[in-house]
Amino acid sequence: MKKALVACFSASGVTAKVASRLANAVDADLFEISPVQPYSEKDLKWTNPLARCNKEKIGKKDVPISGRIENFDGYDVIFVGFPIWYYGAPNIIVTFLKSYDLAGKKIALFATSGGSDIGKTADKLRAQIPGEIDIVAAKRFLPDDNEEALRQWASPLL
Repeated sequence: MKKALVACFSASGVTAKVASRLANAVDADLFEISPVQPYSEKDLKWTNPLARCNKEKIGKKDVPISGRIENFDGYDVIFVGFPIWYYGAPNIIVTFLKSYDLAGKKIALFATSGGSDIGKTADKLRAQIPGEIDIVAAKRFLPDDNEEALRQWASPLL
């Protein structure tokens, strides 16, 4: 079996819960992708055009990340989770993926959203990451999806 990592960014805790269940389901290590400057409630108020989340997304800005994954080279499959923002991944996910050598790694995206699907997120990320990125799967999960649903999706990738 391949060695797996579940890395996730979670603004409100929903994606973190799904990530934890996924890591348990496939016996993977878990890493929380956290910004150096944490998001406040005001930063995440997407209905405010001046909110930080909007400025980052529209400005295509990198979001500095706190911490690094030790022994990243030892992982074969990286499950990357995030909430859907503007029909795609938050910029912190782009920063995360650009921070590591992804050659030879399988990347599987999982997202949470109250209404948006994962859509063309994989294609958008491929266009933003230099070099080859092997995104092998992408799926939106609901907050209450159980470990078995996550296992059924993830196991064939291992």
